[in-house]
Amino acid sequence: MGWSKSRALATPNGLRVHSRGQYHGTLVALWTLIPAVLVLAVWAFFSPGVTHWYIVSQIPTDVLTSLDQVGLNQQMQRIRDLASGFGVTGELRPFEQAAGENLARFQLLSFLIMVAAAAGLGILGLLFARRRINARLRARNEVERFISWALIACSAVAILTTLGIVASLVTEAFRFFTYVNPLDFFFGTVWAPRFSSTGAGDAGQYGLLPLLAGTLMISAIAMLVAVPVGLMAAIYLNQYAHANVRRVVKPIIEVLAGIPTIVYGFFALVTVGPFLRDFGTAVGLNISATSALTAGLVMGVMIIPFISSLSDDILNQVPRTLRDGAYGLGATQSETIRNVLLPAALPGIVGAFLLAVSRAIGETMIVVLAAGNAPILRGNPLEPVSTITVSIVNQLTGDTDFTGPQSLVAFALGLTLFIMTLCLNIVALYIVRRFREQYE
Repeated sequence: MGWSKSRALATPNGLRVHSRGQYHGTLVALWTLIPAVLVLAVWAFFSPGVTHWYIVSQIPTDVLTSLDQVGLNQQMQRIRDLASGFGVTGELRPFEQAAGENLARFQLLSFLIMVAAAAGLGILGLLFARRRINARLRARNEVERFISWALIACSAVAILTTLGIVASLVTEAFRFFTYVNPLDFFFGTVWAPRFSSTGAGDAGQYGLLPLLAGTLMISAIAMLVAVPVGLMAAIYLNQYAHANVRRVVKPIIEVLAGIPTIVYGFFALVTVGPFLRDFGTAVGLNISATSALTAGLVMGVMIIPFISSLSDDILNQVPRTLRDGAYGLGATQSETIRNVLLPAALPGIVGAFLLAVSRAIGETMIVVLAAGNAPILRGNPLEPVSTITVSIVNQLTGDTDFTGPQSLVAFALGLTLFIMTLCLNIVALYIVRRFREQYE
């Protein structure tokens, strides 16, 4: 007890204090900012609904009853444009100008009220916290408790976001399966949606297998290119390259990761596709300029830096003692890499491979431009194919009301991609755990 008193903080006049001054300042800042931020958050949540209600109240009853939902949305947008000063096209109705002016005044008044409320609560919080400050206030405990709850909230955001994505996919996919039989979707061999919402009989055919086959084919080609090149590049840079060579080569490889995927798509469409077509003609093969091979090769080049950089970092984390022990037993450098270094780094390398696979499965722009967009079940990589991501883009392009299977199928396709990546993660977790049981 005497030791704790001797170590206690004290002011120049000998008054013992519980927490340092920065904790008191942080506590006052939190009491000042949090109420203001809460007011802003509440306004951001309720403002769209309040504005919508006010705009509707400015539309005459006779006009309101004559509008359907699309017409109402267009009318409300015209009033918003008038309030913002952009103006509108076409003939201006008498009530629209007045509604736009009223909306502009309402938005200004509500903004001023919100700012005043935030400032007022912030000042009240400042005064309240200022009155609490004293020598024995446990400001450090309160600040650390707030930080702990903030970290928990940040973790909850990630969890709730995942749950929200899954819930939206499952809910909308279930609506799609009320139009299309799940067996016809998962085992169908024909993808031919027709944009008609008159009923399931006119909706077309939604067989997943052509899209799944194209996705897996392009991903497999990409991995056949990226895995050996990326892993061998990582081994060379980590074990064989001179320091000066490593400083130059590694940044050059990582530049590939910063190139936009649309650039890769143009490169595949303009350069790689015609080259493969001309090469096939020279050797007697019929290679389409837009094909699974074209998209897979370029996608493999794109994901090389993911495998190379991650594998290199993982190899650097292998304890030096393992390599020194292998050299001490007389192993050569290649034997050490093959029998010691790679097995020890296997969990991380598997994670790098799966990250690359997930990137390949979810890639869109390259396959949109280079794969050919031909949703036909075929096993020849030299011909055009389509993928799940391309079909999602196609089904959600244009005006969609999300009431028919033509739009809802995108959620079923997204759920399929989610399940595929989840299965990849489960397999990776199994491999990593089995390996760790063996080597730890």
